[in-house]
Amino acid sequence: MGCDHDCSSCAENCSSRTQPQDLREKLNDLSSVKKVIGVISGKGGVGKSLVTSTLAVTMNRRGHKTAILDADITGPSIPKAFNLHDRAKGNDFGIYPETSKTGIDIMSINLLLENETDPVIWRGSLISGTVRQFWTDVIWKDEEYMFVDMPPGTGDVALTVFQSIPVDGIIIVTSPQDLVSMIVEKAVKMAQMMNVPILGIVENMSYFMCPNCGEKHHIYGESKIEEIAEKFNTKVLAKLPIDPDLAKCVDRGMVELYSGDFMENAADELEKL
Repeated sequence: MGCDHDCSSCAENCSSRTQPQDLREKLNDLSSVKKVIGVISGKGGVGKSLVTSTLAVTMNRRGHKTAILDADITGPSIPKAFNLHDRAKGNDFGIYPETSKTGIDIMSINLLLENETDPVIWRGSLISGTVRQFWTDVIWKDEEYMFVDMPPGTGDVALTVFQSIPVDGIIIVTSPQDLVSMIVEKAVKMAQMMNVPILGIVENMSYFMCPNCGEKHHIYGESKIEEIAEKFNTKVLAKLPIDPDLAKCVDRGMVELYSGDFMENAADELEKL
């Protein structure tokens, strides 16, 4: 009844459907975002937020306007890495992201909570709706690269991001443990199912460089990342060491001051998009 035959705006799954359903949400009228990069992993604790932060810092240092959409609603850590503690402000036109000291625009649930240590005890539908609002209601001004820091796994939020936001590609974060192949494969298969390009893999905690002997020590075992990248026909974008200085910078909210160049190859690939 009342069908206008515009399947792109219809949620019904009827036999007459002739077009694929388009669930992408519209940006705020005052927003402009050129490239969206998702940072994902098949499990938690591998350093997605660290990779997201250092990628944004690296692209920002290269003169690109960058932003971070923190889609990890129940475990947000991006604001702390950039020492952002004030609540985000808004008006009738939308919500304004907080801006880091070097000019990176950031939106996270922690910037909206009355107390940043309050837990977010929400069901999946409310969490997914919040992620969509971070895209539609936040005023993202002239962003060249937006990085979306996703929660672990391949659940509601990842599905929401891939369906609602025009993601140009994803970066998969792993660690050197033996189960890494399974982790990568889960993320790869989801990206393939959602037709999202895989830009490459970043291996975190790849090695520790001893300050005394100058040798690399593989704390979590020898890296197999090249074999895994070849298996899934993708690239190794970076290998991040276990670096106490980087950990200190993140803990103190000074990730922008870290001088490591581990993300330069990844940045080269992003500039080719």
